Amino acid sequence: MRREAAISGRILIVDDDEQQRRALAETLSGCNMEIQLAADGREALDRLTAFHADVIVADLVMPCMDGFELLRHLMENGDLTPAIALTGFGSIEKALSAVHDLKAFWFLEKPVEPRAFKILVDRAILHKRRQQKADGLTHDLSLRGVLGDLVGISPAMLQTFSLIRQVAPTSAPVLIRGESGTGKELVAREIHKCGGRSNGPFVAINAAALPETLIESELFGHEKGAFTGAMERSAGCFEQAHGGTLFLDEIGEMPQSTQPKLLRVLEDLRVRRLGGKHEIPVDVRVLAATSQELESHLREELYYRLSVFQIVMPPLRERKEDIPLIADVMMQNLNKKHGTRITGLDTEVLALLDRYDWPGNVRELRNVLERAAIIAGEGLIRTANLAIPAFGRKPGLNGQPSFAPPSMLEPGQPLEKLEGVYIRLTLEHVQGNRKLAAEMLGISLRTLQNRISLLREEAMAAAASSGTARGSNVH
Repeated sequence: MRREAAISGRILIVDDDEQQRRALAETLSGCNMEIQLAADGREALDRLTAFHADVIVADLVMPCMDGFELLRHLMENGDLTPAIALTGFGSIEKALSAVHDLKAFWFLEKPVEPRAFKILVDRAILHKRRQQKADGLTHDLSLRGVLGDLVGISPAMLQTFSLIRQVAPTSAPVLIRGESGTGKELVAREIHKCGGRSNGPFVAINAAALPETLIESELFGHEKGAFTGAMERSAGCFEQAHGGTLFLDEIGEMPQSTQPKLLRVLEDLRVRRLGGKHEIPVDVRVLAATSQELESHLREELYYRLSVFQIVMPPLRERKEDIPLIADVMMQNLNKKHGTRITGLDTEVLALLDRYDWPGNVRELRNVLERAAIIAGEGLIRTANLAIPAFGRKPGLNGQPSFAPPSMLEPGQPLEKLEGVYIRLTLEHVQGNRKLAAEMLGISLRTLQNRISLLREEAMAAAASSGTARGSNVH
């Protein structure tokens, strides 16, 4: 039978009982471990300035700085060294609190059983090794301009990669800002993948896509009979994301009435279903995103709670040097999706893509390239395959350029009329896809639907007053 290689590592043992410290060190003697001892949390922090431990073994009850304070200090400073908490008989609840709230690796009851201690130390060291390997891989990928599904070599994107690497291992809330289509959800998913919750669920909810009457049920869940139509018990997004990450997209569209309830859950990490009598503890990291200024949309305390750490995604027009790399990665994915054999983009196409301002950002670029790949089928994509003319004019339904009536573009026209024309042009450009139109216009789907309804009512009123039966052109 092949024997496994002995695990080596650096262990820091922290206990105010000198006899206990030395007994634990003796247990690991002969295990190829480098061991240092500390009498309390303060001494442990001093040791850690020069001693890079793979595992910290800490008693929870000590004078000066106890194990809880030590673990809290390490967590708040982004130190992810696995920690094994030692607790006295009958204090399991405190130990579980250290594991749950302070992210300790696990706990052991005193008196410590030697064999269990050795096994747990070995597992903690292996955990640290895997963590280091993942961090190194993430670093290498970011240097090549790729981090998961995020692509870019521009200074703005390299800065974004750096911020993701810094914040991912922590539990801090992150607010991701940027225009629609810039890839805010991709950032959230990479934070989840690169952090300590990567094995847990990633649950996303779009506040702008849900009716106000349903958003609390989606977030917090409901009991059977809580409201009309609640035929059975349903877990909300917080419960579904337990042990993982909850992504709140378009947080600025969160109804004012829901915001205090959301804030309370974020602070207490306990949720009560609609119609429920009991609170349910949840372990969730919350990431939020917005394409608008939040200060006037969110309660002040909720805004500050969500924006502990901010990442701003640059629009595509400000990082056009990334377009060739983005297009290359997209073509590889589109070939797999559609069975096409696209080998690249013609130089004229790249020049055209560079001249265009991309109001829909990376999402619009993907739509343009997907259409072009399907039309071309194989070989190089050429200008004839694209649906955008050379100077940014947008196509109509059949790929033909579409323009607002010249009279509507003359100075002195009411803004309301210009808005209606532009909404119609945008809907025509995306062939009636309201979600994509809202993203390109930089407004929520709910806001677009409201404005379309208003335009339709105005058109019907105008038709009625003129004695005609014409309807609105907005569909």
